[in-house]
Amino acid sequence: MDALLGAGPRRARGGLGTAPPEPGHAAAPPPWARFSAWLECVCVVTFDLELGQALELVYPSDSRLTDKEKSSICYLSFPDSHSGGLGDTQFSFRIRQSGGQRGPWPAEDQLYNRAAPESLQRESAHYFGYVYFRQVKDSSVKRGYFQKSLVLVSRLPFVRLFQALLSIIAPEYFDKLVPCLEAVCSEIDQWPAPAPGKTLNLPVMGVVVQVYVPSRADKLEASALKPCSLEKLLPAPMVLASIHEPDLFRCFQPVLMHVQMLWELVLLGEPLVVLAPSPAVSSEIVLALTSLLQPLRFCSDYRPYFTVHDSEFKELMTRTRAPTGPTFSEWGSPECQVRLAGASPTLSHEGRWQLPGGTAALSPTWHVVGDFPKQVKLKKPSRLKTLDTKPGLYTSYSAHLSRDKALLKRLLKGVQRQRPSDTLSALLRRHLLELTQSFLFPLEHYMTSLMPLRRSVEPWKSPPQIRPFLQDDFLRSLEHAGPGLTCIIKGDWLGLYRRFFKSPHFDGWYRQRHKEMAQQLEALHLQAICEADLEAWMKDKSEVEVVDLVLKLREKLVRAQGHQLPVKEEILRLAQLYLEKVMSSLPKNLQAVLSLP
Repeated sequence: MDALLGAGPRRARGGLGTAPPEPGHAAAPPPWARFSAWLECVCVVTFDLELGQALELVYPSDSRLTDKEKSSICYLSFPDSHSGGLGDTQFSFRIRQSGGQRGPWPAEDQLYNRAAPESLQRESAHYFGYVYFRQVKDSSVKRGYFQKSLVLVSRLPFVRLFQALLSIIAPEYFDKLVPCLEAVCSEIDQWPAPAPGKTLNLPVMGVVVQVYVPSRADKLEASALKPCSLEKLLPAPMVLASIHEPDLFRCFQPVLMHVQMLWELVLLGEPLVVLAPSPAVSSEIVLALTSLLQPLRFCSDYRPYFTVHDSEFKELMTRTRAPTGPTFSEWGSPECQVRLAGASPTLSHEGRWQLPGGTAALSPTWHVVGDFPKQVKLKKPSRLKTLDTKPGLYTSYSAHLSRDKALLKRLLKGVQRQRPSDTLSALLRRHLLELTQSFLFPLEHYMTSLMPLRRSVEPWKSPPQIRPFLQDDFLRSLEHAGPGLTCIIKGDWLGLYRRFFKSPHFDGWYRQRHKEMAQQLEALHLQAICEADLEAWMKDKSEVEVVDLVLKLREKLVRAQGHQLPVKEEILRLAQLYLEKVMSSLPKNLQAVLSLP
């Protein structure tokens, strides 16, 4: 699809082609560097009767979006099967970056990801699209409607921030068009970079948006705005309670009785299909589902909004069996039906899930969350010919854990007393956080036991290996260190762990923990070297052995200075002095060779 690109200034990316600074002058930051810390680009998609969806504008104009990505943005920024309702709507989508990651991560991105919680790290292979869609009557257009979307494209999952930003920008943009957008992008380019653990004031169009960017060092609780500096801001800032968290209670109120079962389904990486009356609701529910596992990272694929026009529709929905893990969303009229069976379902152009041959049984490998007003109902697929329009969880899955009736009573009592939705959402999130922490506690305890003892790390030997994770050993450890120590919920915890081992979330958790432990071992090894008696070791060592030490020590030092090893500044300083001392013991010609970059 051809796109009409905006004429904004080009963004320097560094590397080849970047002009060097003039002698005597410090290198200036590349244009749009701060903008890129928040957004990849801003897109405007227009909807024409003859052309269909068309990318009218991309700003800045040198965006690296591929044609496939542009096409996906065009289709996903339009509420498919829109019934003619007028007004504005906001929703979000997520697309795979075509062609894989482009180039190495900038140092600033690496610093951010190391400090941010895993669930808020920059995506390396996906883009988020945050959409503000407007449809109003316009007699000057053949179709009779003005239909246009303003889309913020980012790698950051800051849904609450970007939705708030769109609510400020979009109404002004639709009135003033391109000059307004250029001014907004220039303002964003003056923002400080997102810094985990800090409260930031972000000015845009006369409004100051105040947000706290969570840090992995924060206590594990529902995010809250941290105290900011004592500066007096005029006008008073728009304070966002959270930069990313959806309102769990509002999202799950129609299926409140089954939230704990949804937590299990998400934990186990089971495929979920979300049906909702609008893309705004469907995308919010999917994002709420992916947040149920905090602090555990959601490692499956997910699509907050998904249509038959998605470029990946055929790939994801025509396999010989249902894919494991993805969470999809779909929306349409209340007459929408869901038909699933052993083979993968597909979406028809009428917006219905269907199967070749018309089989109407719900597959045990798919689970459907339907969100339509008024009534809550849970049905087993064996009793269904089609899914009706009542909200509920449609699944053949049997929960491993008993339902927490005390929590449900507190939530229902809160509804009766007309407690604010934010209060009930915080209560629900705290319960799910504690449930996830109780589930992770035995895993973390067992994983820690696989770490070699500190006294086994010797300076002149390779670091010892982390012992393997043996599932049967772990399951036996639950007898004395199970989740029952921190959680009152009863049930088949053993069965839940067995199924969790097959989940992508276990694989993601284990890989991350193993990586962190390996880095910790390397840091301990570097510290052991710095604390060892260098002169005693060097007495009977050959020149080859000394050079080998220099190379290994330099490699560790580079990784530590690049924040890839958890090393204190004092150890870094000692390691540098240590390296210089070893180098000075070698012949001058060899020192020169080793000093070459």
